[in-house]
This record gives sequence, structure tokens and C-alpha cells, in this order.
Amino acid sequence: MTQPEGFVALEDARKVCKLQRSIYGLKQASRSWNLRFNEAIQEFGFIRNEDEPCVYKKFSGSIVSFLVLYVDDILIIGNDIPILQSIKTWLSSCFSMKDLGEAAYILGVKIYRDRSRRLLGLSQSTYIDKVLKWFSMEESKRGFLPMRHGISLSKEMCPSTPQERERMSQIPYASAIGSIMYAMICTRPDLSYALSMTSRYQANPGEGHWTAVKNILKCCKLEEFKARHSS
Repeated sequence: MTQPEGFVALEDARKVCKLQRSIYGLKQASRSWNLRFNEAIQEFGFIRNEDEPCVYKKFSGSIVSFLVLYVDDILIIGNDIPILQSIKTWLSSCFSMKDLGEAAYILGVKIYRDRSRRLLGLSQSTYIDKVLKWFSMEESKRGFLPMRHGISLSKEMCPSTPQERERMSQIPYASAIGSIMYAMICTRPDLSYALSMTSRYQANPGEGHWTAVKNILKCCKLEEFKARHSS
């Protein structure tokens, strides 16, 4: 790093300093943090998942514990409360951390429970509400199917004139596809088929393609409505 202003060694003014620790915000910091955390959590007996490096597991007889790491957010899951508490105690001894208690939100996904019915669910109602506002769809009617029966998308529906292309260039088609995709991956797998069909035309979408995307957004609005009224 460049020598900080006011702390320049005059005899070595043209030299730079070697960092002994990673500074938050530098590109090396995230890797250093991940290596340090991986070392600490494996020392406690956790095993890193080969397919998903952010997931750790620990088994002790019938007791199972999982730890999910996203940058510096940690979600701990298990079937034994004392073990979970011991994990928190261990992590607190290694890092400066804050226990936020029972998980309610993680990465914008709401976790809700109905213990009387032994149900555990995930909802992205807040995120979907934001997406609908981004694309001015918050006042639209609620849809019921991501892809309506009889709808067939094709290249023939792409713009054929400069005027049509200019008009469609003002429509955030790709942005809408990406926003819906995050919801699909996390909580809405039912949107997979409709999204796979509409995402094929991101390079040159037509009015018919955009209508199909707006229909998916309307279907998201239905789930957002259900989530709000069920809670």
C-alpha cells in the first residue's frame, strides 16, 4: 500500500508498505476472512460441504448442526439447543460477533414458523413488493399462472422496425428477468419454466415478450398478497 500521508519515511519515500493484515474493503480482505473463518470453524469439528463451500455440517450421533456463511452473516441450524449455544460461544471467542437471536430474515428472505402445525416457510414478500414498484406494477391486477395457456413465444415477435427497437430499448426487460430470477432461485421455483422461456429473448425482446414478463410479475404479486394475508 502507499505510505499514508504524514507517515512517510523520508529515506524510503518512493517505497510502499507491506500489509500485515487485510484492511476491510480491499479485494484481498474477503479471501483472508474466509480462510480465517474456515480454519476456526473446522477446529470446532465442522466439515465443509464440497459442493457448497459456504455450508458447514457437524454430526455427533443423532445431533446434527449446520452452519451457513454469507460474507459475515451466519445462520446456524440444528436439532439441539445446547449444541447451538456452544457453537455461538466458540465463535464469540474467535471473532467479534453479535447474536441476533432466532432467525427472522436472511438475505432478504423472511423465515416464518407455525409451530402448532410444524411448518417452516420462506417468503420474499418484501423483495417482491420492491420489484413490483421498480417496474410500476404495484397497482396491477394479480395473476394466477406464470405462463398463460396457449401463449407461445417466438423470434417472430421480436421488433422488426427501427421504431419498434427504439421503443423496446427503453423497456428494462433484462433487469426484470434478473429480478424475477432471484425470487425464482430462493422461493419461487414455480416460475422456472416461464422465466426460461422469456429469458431467451433478452437480446431483442418484443412487445409480446414484455407482456409475458409482466404476467410473471403479476403472478409474483399473487404470492406477495398471500404472504401478507397469511401472516
